[in-house]
Amino acid sequence: MKKWFAVIGNPISHSLSPTMHETWLKQLNLDASYIPIHVELDHLEQAVESLKLLGCNGWNITVPFKEAIIPFLDAVDDSARGIGAVNTVVKTKDNKYVGYNTDGLGFIESLGTILPEHNILLLGAGGAARGIAHAFKSLGFIQLTIANRTLAKATTLVDELKIGQAVTLKDAENTLNEFDIVVQTTSLGMKSNDASLPIQLNRLKENAIVADIVYNPLVTPFLEEARKYNVRTINGLGMLVHQGALAFSYWNGMKPDTDGMIQQLVEQIGGNYVNR
Repeated sequence: MKKWFAVIGNPISHSLSPTMHETWLKQLNLDASYIPIHVELDHLEQAVESLKLLGCNGWNITVPFKEAIIPFLDAVDDSARGIGAVNTVVKTKDNKYVGYNTDGLGFIESLGTILPEHNILLLGAGGAARGIAHAFKSLGFIQLTIANRTLAKATTLVDELKIGQAVTLKDAENTLNEFDIVVQTTSLGMKSNDASLPIQLNRLKENAIVADIVYNPLVTPFLEEARKYNVRTINGLGMLVHQGALAFSYWNGMKPDTDGMIQQLVEQIGGNYVNR
């Protein structure tokens, strides 16, 4: 029987996931489909039950349902439970539906070759930062500093992880040359003036990796500022593609072409951006 997969969210029309997964399914000659489904805010439980009843082989979850879906699944992977959010559901051989979170691991995949001894600065302590921080920990990275406008929120996340340290954004700015990898997850830095950046970047370590989880625009003001220094910059498109590729591999047992997909989406969004 033909397999089918989906992505649920509200809104959902902007999602790039259908383009990714339909392309990969065709490239690998898999007899399956992937569709977007708009779910009303108060109909999540009914939507999940419908997906189960109709035999969906797996689906992705985007905003605002990543946390709310957990009670409606048969089981949740330990990592996703620790993060408190699910972005991928997998149908098991015994027809159970298990939740996973591929966001953080997908982000780390997008960075390329990095080492556990690298010193990491994470800007922000919200949901995206939590997923990325848990993924770093799961892979053995322990030199993690979390900086947030509200220090208490960063401290809470550090206490939860039981590794790393929490600092203010000003402290992070003053010690920026100590970090090999800088990850921007806040809502700041989307305006084209330096004052809007979460931290100033003039103390960046030479050859550091600077990443922003936003992918549209392809070059955020934060990355534009970072490019003034001798660093490698990475936008959020790789995170989107690699988290999707992990979900695809959970469902189909094979890894799709991520490099080609990143280039395809760059062209779809409009631009000639190359991470560097």
